Amino acid sequence: MLERRPSHDDLIDHLVRSTALQRGEAARVVLDVLAYFDESTEEFVRRRHRELQSGGSVNAEIFERIAGELPHRAVAPPELSLRQLRRIVYG
Repeated sequence: MLERRPSHDDLIDHLVRSTALQRGEAARVVLDVLAYFDESTEEFVRRRHRELQSGGSVNAEIFERIAGELPHRAVAPPELSLRQLRRIVYG
């Protein structure tokens, strides 16, 4: 059975009408946003850890910042302790 992915033509059309984006650019933006919000909590924590670490932050700052960012995700995960965040990154 083929999995049907929802078409986001209405959103793409809206972006084309309301911005200077061409249709292909608008489609890429929509797909990027959907991929961003499809990221699991674990994937988000690992990605943000890498990003913040590469920016020169130390783990104590990184885990505090991630803990503050998690509740603001589109679908907020349950509150995770700093220890739980560390375990996601380091196992």
